[in-house]
Amino acid sequence: MNLTAVEAKPFVPASDFERAKEFYLAVGFDIRWTSEDLAYVRHGQAAFLLQAFDHPAFIENFQMHLLVENVDAWHSHLKAVGVEERFGVRMGEPRDQPWAMRDFTVFDPSGVQWRIAQNLPRSSK
Repeated sequence: MNLTAVEAKPFVPASDFERAKEFYLAVGFDIRWTSEDLAYVRHGQAAFLLQAFDHPAFIENFQMHLLVENVDAWHSHLKAVGVEERFGVRMGEPRDQPWAMRDFTVFDPSGVQWRIAQNLPRSSK
């Protein structure tokens, strides 16, 4: 019996589907295919399905986590492409966290919170 999982992709909600696609393209994701209300969005091995779904209570509580190799490079990239100004979103500063990650948050135009992080070496205390 082969129960090998291949991939799990979340359905990320978007209140303004076209604007959300513009945002993810600006961030550096590829949109491999799209329909009227669904898009397959990918960056390297990370992927999700963006869906035209406008339910504010759901969106306000939806979070994504993107594990990267260099969180400071990602933060610099998002600053350089001007996501805050272009899309009116909020973005925090990178910080080392007690759970052995360095991360920052950024919200997409719908209000979905992304936590972009990299692993830090664990101390041997």
